[in-house]
Amino acid sequence: MSTITADSTEHLDLADMRRRIRAIFIGSIGNLVEWYDFYAYAAFALYFAGAFFPSSDPVVQQLNAALLFAAGFLVRPLGGWLFGFLADQHGRRGALMLSVALMCFGSLMIAVTPTYASIGIWAPILLGLARILQGLSLGGEYGTSATYLTEMADQRHRGFYSSFQYVTLIGGQITALLVLLVLQKVFLTNDEIRAWGWRIPFVIGAGLAIIALIMRRTLHETAAFEAAKSVKRTSSLRALARYPREVLLVVGLTAGGTAAFYTYTTYMQKFLKLSVGLTDDETTMVTLAALVFGLVLQPIYGAISDRIGRKWLLIAFGVSGVLFTIPLLTTLQNVKTAFAAFLLIAAAWMIVSGYTSINAVVKAELFPTTVRAIGVGLPYALTVSIFGGTADSLALWFKSIGREGWYYYYLTGMIGISLLVYLFMRDTKADSAMHRHE
Repeated sequence: MSTITADSTEHLDLADMRRRIRAIFIGSIGNLVEWYDFYAYAAFALYFAGAFFPSSDPVVQQLNAALLFAAGFLVRPLGGWLFGFLADQHGRRGALMLSVALMCFGSLMIAVTPTYASIGIWAPILLGLARILQGLSLGGEYGTSATYLTEMADQRHRGFYSSFQYVTLIGGQITALLVLLVLQKVFLTNDEIRAWGWRIPFVIGAGLAIIALIMRRTLHETAAFEAAKSVKRTSSLRALARYPREVLLVVGLTAGGTAAFYTYTTYMQKFLKLSVGLTDDETTMVTLAALVFGLVLQPIYGAISDRIGRKWLLIAFGVSGVLFTIPLLTTLQNVKTAFAAFLLIAAAWMIVSGYTSINAVVKAELFPTTVRAIGVGLPYALTVSIFGGTADSLALWFKSIGREGWYYYYLTGMIGISLLVYLFMRDTKADSAMHRHE
């Protein structure tokens, strides 16, 4: 009898593990598609900026494109509230499906928008509207997918499994760069990409979003949400107001990390081209190689957090970021070879991964089930809008006035502010709210 019981338990455990891994895989793939669509804009901005923002100065063109990139971030808090409300009130699955459908529409809109030469000022207006739709989608995607992945993971490996949110987030950027590389090397010339080829990645993104939508239809609701169904629900914002300390913690622990992440991802491609002076091909290859390196680090750091706790990784990021950001960026600006540039950005990833790998699980572990999605999504989206989405614009503005080095000090200061939060916050691995459903 004991043997039969043990075999049955092992079979159930194996089936449960497979169910969790399948759900995490599908949720992560959808996240990858969302971030591919969003970052295709950043990857191809060097090519299509002239089509929407006529100017003789390439820095000004990129600054205008970066301002619309920031506009997509400004509406992310609204997306974080809307999709957080839907996920907490009606389920994670439906919110995840809606967010990827909205991203599909935004990408398709960019793909078919005429240029400034065809319709004048309406071209950047329509581009801005498409970015707003994508920003709403992504604002909802982060909190909902972070909540879903964290709730689907088992307690012992929550850091490891939740790190796949940033694995797929970075994977979306890598996919966008791979599309750019294939177009550059195989199918089109640079002139053809600038003329019309930049539309291709957005068509691809819309198609991938449709596939992700179909896959997400098969997702199961999380056990935590099902367990919380009997709890009386109140207004999402009113319920969130009962957790002011946790909301402020999300803001504080995110500010420095998101500024660093967007510096070494979306801005880095422009930095390598405009400041370091690499060629288009070198810029793409260095950016791609650095992103692959960063992707590999995420589950490693996530697994480490399951052993030593979340807090120590965050502190390591904060201390290293304060000490090494200025030397890293100053040295990077003066390197002469693509390989040297890659080594420096890889070093930066070893620092930033202390934040990126575990930030989703830390935020999810702060809140009980009934406000988890909005608690993670809304304050995070607000902080990213202010400090992440503006990284490109601020860095390019400093460059345009001849004070590029000031940005390095700004980034160091932001990481330092977050470090103070890391030092005094609780370790959510040891003190988690995942079991609470009120």
